[in-house]
Order: sequence, then structure tokens, then C-alpha cells
Amino acid sequence: MVEKLDAKARAALVTALPEWRLDGERLVRSFRFRDFVEAFGFMSRVALLAERADHHPEWSNVWNKVDIALTTHDAGGLSQRDVALARQIDAICPQ
Repeated sequence: MVEKLDAKARAALVTALPEWRLDGERLVRSFRFRDFVEAFGFMSRVALLAERADHHPEWSNVWNKVDIALTTHDAGGLSQRDVALARQIDAICPQ
């Protein structure tokens, strides 16, 4: 079973993932792109990362905006899996 992050690890997320914010038991971030095609392309790249990690985001897309929320349901909150996927998403983000 995946372990939930403790309070110290959660506090460190502010500096480790400065573009992301904590929303209860989720890491959230919004991305904006030039248009729908660019946003959809980004989502496709994230989908490949998520599938390889077997860890899938909660997300939505409206035209040029993609909202992503990461949480580990098996852990009942944030885990290292969320941190790892957030870092991978940041690495492919064109912004």
C-alpha cells in the first residue's frame, strides 16, 4: 500500500513544487495554452506519463486551460506518487 505524506513532507511541497498548491489532500495546478490544440497536446503527453506511472490525475480542460489535481486514493491523500508525477508534468510543461 502507498503511504500518505506526513506533515513535514507536505510542508516541504511549497518549496519543492512552487507552481503547485495544496488544496486539502490534493496538489493542484492550472495551465494555460495558446489554444485548444496546444492544451490537448499537453494533456496527451501527461496521459502517457500517468499511464506509465499507473497514477492518473483528476483533470479538466476548457479550450486553452487545463486544471490538474493529484491525489492518491489508495493512501487517502497525498503520496510520493503525486510528487513524482507533478515533477514529471513540470518537466514537460512549456510554460
